[in-house]
Amino acid sequence: MNLHQILHLSSIFRSAVSIHLRRNIGLSAIVFNKAKELDPVQKLFLDKIREYNTKSKQAGGPVDAGPEFQKDMNESLARLQRQYGEGDLTKFPEFKFE
Repeated sequence: MNLHQILHLSSIFRSAVSIHLRRNIGLSAIVFNKAKELDPVQKLFLDKIREYNTKSKQAGGPVDAGPEFQKDMNESLARLQRQYGEGDLTKFPEFKFE
């Protein structure tokens, strides 16, 4: 009887230790990944996103958009305003719940 209880307690202890070790390994992997350098493809991707962000802020809108883009956008906005009513369609709407 005592042997059965000891084996049962040891299996519970093993499962608790196993879960604890898996969590610690998972957290330490995240810390180590942040500490090391990004791989070249990730670095290139992030550099391009940052470059587009600065160009977009300088241009005040889409980057490398020609006059036909602006014309198409104005036509689309006019069509949507006719269809759905007045308001600024370039901004996200504000919702007020009572």
